[in-house]
Amino acid sequence: MAAIYAFVCKCCGKIHEGSPSIAFDAPWHYSCLTDDEKKALAKLSSDFCKIAYDDRTDYFIRTVLEVPIHGHDDPFTWGVWVSLSGKSFARYVETFDTPVAGEGYFGWLCNRLPWYADTIALPSDVIVQAGRRRPFLRLHGASRAEHALVRDSLEGISASKAQEIAELALHSRGVTLT
Repeated sequence: MAAIYAFVCKCCGKIHEGSPSIAFDAPWHYSCLTDDEKKALAKLSSDFCKIAYDDRTDYFIRTVLEVPIHGHDDPFTWGVWVSLSGKSFARYVETFDTPVAGEGYFGWLCNRLPWYADTIALPSDVIVQAGRRRPFLRLHGASRAEHALVRDSLEGISASKAQEIAELALHSRGVTLT
Protein backbone atom coordinates (compact mmCIF):
# COMPACT_ATOMS: atom_id res chain seq x y z
CA MET A 1 0.00 0.00 0.00
CA ALA A 2 1.11 3.56 -0.60
CA ALA A 3 0.52 6.87 1.12
CA ILE A 4 -1.10 9.84 -0.59
CA TYR A 5 2.03 11.95 -0.84
CA ALA A 6 0.55 15.01 -2.49
CA PHE A 7 -2.27 16.37 -4.58
CA VAL A 8 -2.81 19.64 -6.40
CA CYS A 9 -5.95 21.29 -5.03
CA LYS A 10 -8.43 22.15 -7.77
CA CYS A 11 -9.78 25.03 -5.64
CA CYS A 12 -6.59 26.91 -4.73
CA GLY A 13 -3.90 25.34 -6.91
CA LYS A 14 -1.70 24.57 -3.88
CA ILE A 15 0.04 21.26 -3.39
CA HIS A 16 -1.21 19.48 -0.24
CA GLU A 17 1.11 16.76 1.01
CA GLY A 18 0.19 13.64 2.96
CA SER A 19 -3.16 12.01 3.56
CA PRO A 20 -5.87 14.55 4.34
CA SER A 21 -6.19 15.52 7.98
CA ILE A 22 -8.92 18.04 8.71
CA ALA A 23 -9.70 19.43 12.18
CA PHE A 24 -12.50 21.50 13.62
CA ASP A 25 -11.59 24.24 16.11
CA ALA A 26 -14.76 23.75 18.15
CA PRO A 27 -18.00 21.78 18.29
CA TRP A 28 -20.78 23.05 16.04
CA HIS A 29 -22.80 24.06 19.13
CA TYR A 30 -20.05 26.49 20.17
CA SER A 31 -19.83 28.00 16.70
CA CYS A 32 -23.57 28.77 16.87
CA LEU A 33 -23.10 31.03 19.90
CA THR A 34 -22.71 34.78 19.58
CA ASP A 35 -19.45 36.32 20.81
CA ASP A 36 -21.24 37.50 23.97
CA GLU A 37 -22.69 34.03 24.59
CA LYS A 38 -19.25 32.45 24.11
CA LYS A 39 -17.85 34.75 26.81
CA ALA A 40 -20.76 34.24 29.21
CA LEU A 41 -21.62 30.56 28.71
CA ALA A 42 -18.70 28.65 27.25
CA LYS A 43 -15.20 27.44 28.00
CA LEU A 44 -13.17 26.16 25.05
CA SER A 45 -9.66 24.70 24.94
CA SER A 46 -7.95 22.57 22.32
CA ASP A 47 -9.35 19.38 23.92
CA PHE A 48 -12.43 20.35 25.96
CA CYS A 49 -15.52 22.47 25.61
CA LYS A 50 -18.27 23.16 28.11
CA ILE A 51 -21.36 25.26 27.46
CA ALA A 52 -23.46 26.08 30.54
CA TYR A 53 -26.97 27.19 29.68
CA ASP A 54 -29.56 28.14 32.33
CA ASP A 55 -31.18 24.69 32.30
CA ARG A 56 -28.31 22.34 31.32
CA THR A 57 -24.61 22.02 30.59
CA ASP A 58 -23.26 20.44 27.41
CA TYR A 59 -19.85 18.73 27.49
CA PHE A 60 -17.58 18.08 24.50
CA ILE A 61 -14.18 16.53 23.84
CA ARG A 62 -12.03 16.46 20.73
CA THR A 63 -11.52 13.08 19.06
CA VAL A 64 -10.11 11.53 15.89
CA LEU A 65 -12.25 9.84 13.25
CA GLU A 66 -10.29 7.82 10.70
CA VAL A 67 -11.65 6.92 7.28
CA PRO A 68 -9.52 4.32 5.45
CA ILE A 69 -8.36 5.24 1.94
CA HIS A 70 -8.31 2.26 -0.43
CA GLY A 71 -4.77 1.37 -1.50
CA HIS A 72 -3.08 3.68 1.01
CA ASP A 73 -1.55 3.18 4.44
CA ASP A 74 -2.65 6.47 5.96
CA PRO A 75 -6.34 7.22 6.52
CA PHE A 76 -8.30 10.41 5.96
CA THR A 77 -8.34 11.84 9.48
CA TRP A 78 -11.02 14.12 10.92
CA GLY A 79 -10.39 16.00 14.18
CA VAL A 80 -13.97 16.18 15.43
CA TRP A 81 -15.82 17.00 18.62
CA VAL A 82 -18.15 14.65 20.46
CA SER A 83 -20.63 15.36 23.22
CA LEU A 84 -20.44 13.24 26.35
CA SER A 85 -22.62 12.90 29.40
CA GLY A 86 -21.53 14.90 32.43
CA LYS A 87 -20.37 11.71 34.16
CA SER A 88 -18.29 10.54 31.15
CA PHE A 89 -16.83 14.03 30.68
CA ALA A 90 -15.79 14.18 34.35
CA ARG A 91 -14.12 10.75 34.09
CA TYR A 92 -12.31 11.72 30.87
CA VAL A 93 -11.03 14.97 32.39
CA GLU A 94 -10.03 13.13 35.60
CA THR A 95 -7.90 10.62 33.67
CA PHE A 96 -6.70 12.98 30.93
CA ASP A 97 -3.09 13.15 32.19
CA THR A 98 -2.99 9.40 32.92
CA PRO A 99 -5.36 7.93 30.33
CA VAL A 100 -6.80 4.47 30.66
CA ALA A 101 -6.16 3.10 27.17
CA GLY A 102 -9.16 1.26 25.78
CA GLU A 103 -11.62 2.90 28.16
CA GLY A 104 -14.66 4.04 26.26
CA TYR A 105 -17.62 6.37 26.36
CA PHE A 106 -20.79 6.79 24.36
CA GLY A 107 -20.98 10.09 22.50
CA TRP A 108 -22.69 12.05 19.74
CA LEU A 109 -20.72 13.56 16.83
CA CYS A 110 -20.93 17.36 17.08
CA ASN A 111 -19.54 18.74 13.82
CA ARG A 112 -21.00 19.17 10.36
CA LEU A 113 -18.51 17.51 8.04
CA PRO A 114 -18.30 18.95 4.52
CA TRP A 115 -19.40 16.55 1.77
CA TYR A 116 -21.71 14.50 3.99
CA ALA A 117 -25.39 14.95 4.79
CA ASP A 118 -26.01 16.24 8.30
CA THR A 119 -23.52 14.56 10.63
CA ILE A 120 -24.70 16.21 13.85
CA ALA A 121 -25.71 13.64 16.48
CA LEU A 122 -24.41 10.51 14.78
CA PRO A 123 -24.07 8.00 17.66
CA SER A 124 -20.55 6.84 18.39
CA ASP A 125 -18.11 5.26 20.79
CA VAL A 126 -15.10 7.19 22.05
CA ILE A 127 -12.06 4.94 22.63
CA VAL A 128 -9.30 6.38 24.85
CA GLN A 129 -5.70 5.99 23.64
CA ALA A 130 -2.49 5.85 25.66
CA GLY A 131 0.01 8.69 25.75
CA ARG A 132 -2.40 11.63 25.78
CA ARG A 133 -3.25 11.07 22.14
CA ARG A 134 -6.75 12.12 21.25
CA PRO A 135 -9.29 9.31 21.51
CA PHE A 136 -10.53 7.43 18.46
CA LEU A 137 -14.13 7.82 17.38
CA ARG A 138 -16.05 4.80 16.10
CA LEU A 139 -19.41 5.60 14.55
CA HIS A 140 -22.23 3.17 15.23
CA GLY A 141 -22.75 1.20 12.05
CA ALA A 142 -26.00 -0.56 12.91
CA SER A 143 -28.11 2.45 13.82
CA ARG A 144 -27.47 4.69 10.81
CA ALA A 145 -25.65 2.47 8.32
CA GLU A 146 -27.42 4.31 5.54
CA HIS A 147 -25.41 7.45 6.37
CA ALA A 148 -22.49 7.91 3.94
CA LEU A 149 -20.02 8.88 6.69
CA VAL A 150 -20.82 5.73 8.66
CA ARG A 151 -20.36 3.61 5.51
CA ASP A 152 -17.14 5.39 4.58
CA SER A 153 -15.68 4.96 8.08
CA LEU A 154 -16.43 1.24 7.91
CA GLU A 155 -15.65 0.48 4.25
CA GLY A 156 -13.15 3.20 3.28
CA ILE A 157 -13.04 5.58 0.32
CA SER A 158 -11.10 5.93 -2.92
CA ALA A 159 -8.11 8.28 -3.17
CA SER A 160 -10.04 10.46 -5.63
CA LYS A 161 -12.96 10.79 -3.20
CA ALA A 162 -10.51 11.62 -0.39
CA GLN A 163 -9.10 14.42 -2.54
CA GLU A 164 -12.57 15.77 -3.40
CA ILE A 165 -13.61 15.78 0.26
CA ALA A 166 -10.31 17.40 1.31
CA GLU A 167 -10.66 20.14 -1.31
CA LEU A 168 -14.16 20.95 -0.12
CA ALA A 169 -13.19 20.81 3.56
CA LEU A 170 -10.06 22.92 3.10
CA HIS A 171 -12.15 25.70 1.62
CA SER A 172 -14.98 25.53 4.19
CA ARG A 173 -15.25 27.85 7.16
CA GLY A 174 -14.35 26.48 10.61
CA VAL A 175 -12.01 23.67 9.57
CA THR A 176 -8.24 23.61 9.41
CA LEU A 177 -5.65 21.40 7.79
CA THR A 178 -3.52 19.66 10.42
